[in-house]
Amino acid sequence: MSMTIEDCAAARQPRPFPDTPTNVLEQFKMKGKVVAITGASEGIGFAAAEAVAEAGADVALWYNTNDVAIAKAEQLAKAHGIRAKAYRCEVSNHEAVRKTVEAVVGDFGRLDVFVANAGMAISKPLLETSIDEYRKQMEVNLDGVVYCAKYAGEVFKRQGSGNLIITSSMSAHIVNVPVDQPVYNSTKAAVTHLGKSLAREWREFARVNIVSPGFFDTKMGASPRCLNEAYRMSALGRQGHTKEIKGLYLYLASDASSYQTGSDTLIDGGYTLP
Repeated sequence: MSMTIEDCAAARQPRPFPDTPTNVLEQFKMKGKVVAITGASEGIGFAAAEAVAEAGADVALWYNTNDVAIAKAEQLAKAHGIRAKAYRCEVSNHEAVRKTVEAVVGDFGRLDVFVANAGMAISKPLLETSIDEYRKQMEVNLDGVVYCAKYAGEVFKRQGSGNLIITSSMSAHIVNVPVDQPVYNSTKAAVTHLGKSLAREWREFARVNIVSPGFFDTKMGASPRCLNEAYRMSALGRQGHTKEIKGLYLYLASDASSYQTGSDTLIDGGYTLP
């Protein structure tokens, strides 16, 4: 990328177009691709797993405490004729992440897409948040994404291709009300900018994009204290259903988005419009 007037003046030859299908439905097919997803036991993470499995991808479902991912991996494999396996990994442990990435590559032979989706929230004002609560959110939401990006990125660079998708939040863009949650919001703002920065850093071998969901009807969705505000602020007057986010993850994971990198896509029912 150009940095000086001299750089801008130098003649450049464009890179070739990718060898992707012309038919748009063919572009969405994922057969032969291997996708790893953190926080894949339920909610948005499992929706992403369903989406790529339905399109033919082999899937590695990462979980920490919710071992329902084991049965769900078996269900996906049986339903869609793909390979699927669950892996237990605490993403805040960098050595565990490194070993789990190695295990996925060892089992599947490669890694084409990594969805860094695992996250957690402690919705408290800063003055009511303990240092341990602060550190826990930073370790999972920020450090965990950094570790996943680092070790998946090493595989992408070695392969010469790859695709990282980071699940951030509309909370990276706004200050949530009526509940204060400055630490959570900050972690999401950080991973959003991390993704954009990596899109440039990895420009020779991988694409990086960010998904910023609003309130979805999951355990991480609107709490009872926020539910009325979620309905009031959303232009669509409701929370999202996880089936409504599957298409976005499939688009970003597939060749349909081959010219998209460094993007941050809000999918929030219009919550952030005002």
